[in-house]
Amino acid sequence: MSRTRRNFSAKFKSELVIELLKGEKDLNTIATENNIQPNLLRNWKKEFLDKTSVVFDDTREDNLKEKLALERKEKAENAKKSRPAIRRIKVWEL
Repeated sequence: MSRTRRNFSAKFKSELVIELLKGEKDLNTIATENNIQPNLLRNWKKEFLDKTSVVFDDTREDNLKEKLALERKEKAENAKKSRPAIRRIKVWEL
């Protein structure tokens, strides 16, 4: 029988990574206390540290707006393409 995959919230992950970065407990202790694999916590820490520069990036909001505008435009274009062609039928009066 297969086990169901556990999903962890972003809040839970960040709390554990911050606890690890404080240095009061080592990685194995935190992982054991929270019933997760040490490698998983190590990956969360790496991802956390890789993405911290985004916090200080002033252009992120502008980039997000541009990205959303582009996505809306693409959705509109795809919607137009997916609509069946409407044929106009002339009705001749008899």
